[in-house]
Amino acid sequence: MDKLKSVLSGEESRREDRTVLELQTVNEASSLSWATRIRGFIVCFIIGVGCTILGVGCLFLPHIGITLFIVFYTFGNLCALGSTMFLMGPMKQLKRMCDKTRALATAIMITCLVLTLCAAFWWKNFGLALLFVILQGLSFAWYSLSYIPCVREAILKLVSLWCK
Repeated sequence: MDKLKSVLSGEESRREDRTVLELQTVNEASSLSWATRIRGFIVCFIIGVGCTILGVGCLFLPHIGITLFIVFYTFGNLCALGSTMFLMGPMKQLKRMCDKTRALATAIMITCLVLTLCAAFWWKNFGLALLFVILQGLSFAWYSLSYIPCVREAILKLVSLWCK
């Protein structure tokens, strides 16, 4: 609701001015051109989505299918997450990941990434690994939604109304 008030009161336009200044600062601080960064983002994101799809395809292979699925799915999520580093730079990405609005989602997402691989390779428990894959997907979606203003709050209100 506060974000809606800031848009209606005109504070959002001041934020847009800061965003333009931040974009100029990023452009000056980066050795890559804007076009190169966009290409890097697209390529890395497509690799991430491709790995995820490849992982789903490997799921139906006998014996090794689940392991390949887990590896490709996790690598795909890491590539998709890393693709945004091309747009804003690694340090700014890490700072944004640790913002108070995203810190919990980031921690859960990274924990699920690690636990998925641990369950598959160290503990050899594929049921637990699949549970962590599901949690990984949900946490990645929740993390991604944190970049869209007001969406997470709207989803929480919708769920609270639905649960009543």
